[in-house]
Amino acid sequence: MKLTFYGAANEVGRSCIMVESKEAKIILDAGIKLGKDVEYPLITDQQVAELDGIVISHAHLDHSGFLPHIYSNGYRGFTYTTKPTFELTNVLVSDYIRISNPKGVSKDGLSKMQKHHKLVEYGEEFRIKDLTVKLFPAGHILGSAMIRLSDGKNSLLYTGDFNMRTTKLLDPAQTDNIAADTLITESTYAGNNDVFQSEKKVTDAMVLSIKETINRGGNVIIPSFGVGRAQEVMLVLDDYIKSGLMPKIKIYMDGMIGKAMRIHRHNVIYCRDELQKRILMNDDDPFKSENFFNVTTRQQRNKVMSGDEPSVIVTTSGMLTGGPVLSYLERMASRSENKLIMVGYQAEGTLGRAISDGAKKIVIGTKKVDVNMSIEKYHLSAHADRQQILSFMGKVIGLKNVFIVHGEPTKSKELQAAIKDKFNAHHPNLADTYTL
Repeated sequence: MKLTFYGAANEVGRSCIMVESKEAKIILDAGIKLGKDVEYPLITDQQVAELDGIVISHAHLDHSGFLPHIYSNGYRGFTYTTKPTFELTNVLVSDYIRISNPKGVSKDGLSKMQKHHKLVEYGEEFRIKDLTVKLFPAGHILGSAMIRLSDGKNSLLYTGDFNMRTTKLLDPAQTDNIAADTLITESTYAGNNDVFQSEKKVTDAMVLSIKETINRGGNVIIPSFGVGRAQEVMLVLDDYIKSGLMPKIKIYMDGMIGKAMRIHRHNVIYCRDELQKRILMNDDDPFKSENFFNVTTRQQRNKVMSGDEPSVIVTTSGMLTGGPVLSYLERMASRSENKLIMVGYQAEGTLGRAISDGAKKIVIGTKKVDVNMSIEKYHLSAHADRQQILSFMGKVIGLKNVFIVHGEPTKSKELQAAIKDKFNAHHPNLADTYTL
């Protein structure tokens, strides 16, 4: 078995790993890297045309956004995903195409991307030539999966993005009875100092901050990934309002968040049992709360921005690379009574990282904007932290080799240093190839 890393090596974004066996060539994930410019995996059109299959771990664009390019560039095989991943990928890719209008994506390619999908359930074995493939729950977002491959001689487990903690939506990643010789793990939060606080401590502090802003007549903007993080934030805020620990205010959701909420509702069997019971047994649908208001038009957005009523606005995109959040910032960033709360990862080179690092003047389109609003960060992660990654490695039966990807170089190297005495630990560069 041979591995080549066409993305997510020494970086966060454009995940794309080729696996070659005696008979098959497949890729694990097909992502893009969002920033000032969109970056694509280093795989060639000729290599794409020769693929026997694509397996997608989850719907976020850094793992799925290259699919329309692949199908527009000649790929005619199948993409294997869970049902929620397929549905959420369609929403996110459509939004990406609408906002970015990327070159080289054809209507025929988009059509083929829709038609050439095979849906797979967790725990169901399927074959791509001589490779046996199985998906396991990853706990990251709805439908997210860890991918296990075997060619009869070597076995490989790819985590994609994974989470070891119970969240409002999901149970943790599966850890029981998974065996693999080789692990490819994400390292987004694998640095020596990456230890997460409990979610309750984080949400309590965030809600207190929101209450202070509301009491002084300000509005709170929470930029968020439209899938996963946004739903977590919405459900957390709704629970605090219903418990009386937060004032009853309007929570606006803008971007594709509303569509993603409906997909979560229709696929609630992939969520935690507690969430299923709330809907199916108590007629308490957290995805349709009376506290949620969906913003779908520019007129509605203008009304929210110009209104005198304090509110919370949860909107895409999470790293401020595009989407409705830029409209809100342009109008609201200069007012000191307002607040921007960041709840997720901010990649290098993004506007989100610049503001997070303290930028007081930004450019949106052609307009220069002063940032006078408060900027705060509350880490609501859907990723495993350092200790959880190490714990997970210890649970993989028969593990010998570890490849560390999907992390900033310093974090990936720190994880490599921590495990090098126990495993054959590799920190691949882009386009590196290894033979197992």
